[in-house]
Formats: sequence, C-alpha cells, structure tokens
Amino acid sequence: MVGSNAPIDPEVVDRAEEEAGEEQLSSGEEIKEKNLVYVGALQRYLAELRHHPLLTRDEEMKYAVALFEKDDKEAAYRLITGNLRLVVKIAMEYQRAFIQVMDLIQEGNIGLMQAVKKFNPYRGVKLSSYAAWWIKAYILRYILNNWRMVKIGTTQAQRKLFFNLQKERERLESQGFTATPQLIGERLDVPADTVVEMEQRLGRPDLSIDAPAGEDGKGTVGDLISGPGHRQDEILADHQEIQRFRESLAEFEINLGDKEAFILHHRLLADEPLTLQEIGDHLGVTRERVRQLESRLLQKMRVFLAERGLGPGPMPAEG
Repeated sequence: MVGSNAPIDPEVVDRAEEEAGEEQLSSGEEIKEKNLVYVGALQRYLAELRHHPLLTRDEEMKYAVALFEKDDKEAAYRLITGNLRLVVKIAMEYQRAFIQVMDLIQEGNIGLMQAVKKFNPYRGVKLSSYAAWWIKAYILRYILNNWRMVKIGTTQAQRKLFFNLQKERERLESQGFTATPQLIGERLDVPADTVVEMEQRLGRPDLSIDAPAGEDGKGTVGDLISGPGHRQDEILADHQEIQRFRESLAEFEINLGDKEAFILHHRLLADEPLTLQEIGDHLGVTRERVRQLESRLLQKMRVFLAERGLGPGPMPAEG
C-alpha cells in the first residue's frame, strides 16, 4: 500500500491544469479593460470545466482507493479534475477581496491537490468535504499573506473607508438618502475624493451566476459550478462576507498592543510594507523579534477570524 502521503506526480498536476484551461488563460491577447480580462478569463476557465464531469460517489471511491493503494496517476488526475468546480465555488465566496478571482482559484487548486494527496477513502469522509477545508485554508492564507493586493491604503482615512464604506452606504440608503461620495465623506469624516478613490479601488461588476459561461452562449456560471443537490442561490456565498471580514478585522485591531498595531498597519496591511529591519529600528527591537511578533499576530488573526466563521474552521479528521 502506497498510502495517502505519497506525493502526486507533477505530470498529473500539469495535465490537470492544462486541460482546465491554464494555457488559454495565458494567451497573448492584450485587452486594456481589466474587468473584461477578468470576466473573459474566468468564463473561458469555466467553459473548459465542461470537459470534466462531476464524479459519482462510486467513481470517487474507486479512484480514491486506486490512488491510496496503488499511487495511480490517472486516478489522481480524475479526482483533481472532478473537483475543480468546488474550488471555483469556494473561491467566489471570497471574490470581493480581490480584483482577480483567478488568483484565488489557483491557490484553491493547490489546496485541492493537497487534499487529494492526503485523502484516505477508508475513513468514511467524502472527498469534497475533506477538500473544502484545504481549499479554504489555502485561499485564506493567500489573502492574509497578500493584504497589500487588496489596496486598502496606508492613511487613516483610507483604512476607515475600507472597513466602513459598504456599511455606511447601506445605512444611508436604508434611511432614504442617496449615498453620494460627498455624503459618505461627511458621515465618515473623510474627503469626498478619498471616497471616490476607494470606490474605484474596490468597485467592479461581480460576475453573476446567470452570466454566460462560454462564447457559444450555452449554459451559465451557475450551471457549471453547481452539482447535484445544490441550489444556485447557494453557489455564491453571502455578498456581505467580505464586509464582515473587514469589520471583524477592525474589531481585532482594537485589542492589539502598540507594537502589534504598528506591524499590522505598516507591514500586513500596507501597500508598500516596511522590512523587518525597518520595523525593528522603529520599535527598538531586533529583526528576529519583529518576525516573531508578526508570526504570532498572523496566528492570532487567523484564530480570531475563524471563530467568527471567516476562517477555514476546524480541520476535519484526516482522510
């Protein structure tokens, strides 16, 4: 018996990625509109998923046993490609944090490969349930390690807007007001032009589950990423997920010490993070001490967010 810790052959990964449309995504077409690039790339990727049908429970068990006992490369390939829709579904739950959801899908695919590698079919757990934890863990790790990609901004006004813009807009609209940049700025005590800039940074049309998934116009995003027993309104996560993420992070900051708060704003949340040495010089501690504080801060943040349902949650019993 080979066992579930045997590494998956790189050729299997390459084959799965190629046939899932990776080559198409790297085409040399120059499209100036970033939103068109985003939508087009994702739709082409989803269209390619048509070629990889979902696995039945019996097929999943057959391939999982073949991989676990015989290190069967074809079985690994089938398990990976048969669950690519699951990665898309989970990645789209977090799409409001990033302009490029494809970045999250690629990270989630790595998590899926880890899950397939470690899965034990004899433990009575479905691969999709086991893989979901790994996929979320990799996506959230990517978000936490790449906060500057969110372009929160480094000024106090920009950070206030990042955490409160959507909430304030909804509050104004619920009161019957038109949420103009001027009015939002007055409510949050920030300049109107800063509101406009943040809206441009965070704003983009979200891809609807009813959007066409291919150039032929056949099928929708919801058709492709849904499986038997799933309702379309469950395919995309609650659209307030990232707003909750921001609000929870603001709550997390309240109880931080001065050093941790400085590291949070000048390294983890900064567009241009300071080096460990620069932070150490400012705080009067060694570079190694800053590294320790940063590591501890990230761990605290992950636990804090997970307790509020915004992390990957407890890991299921290993497959």
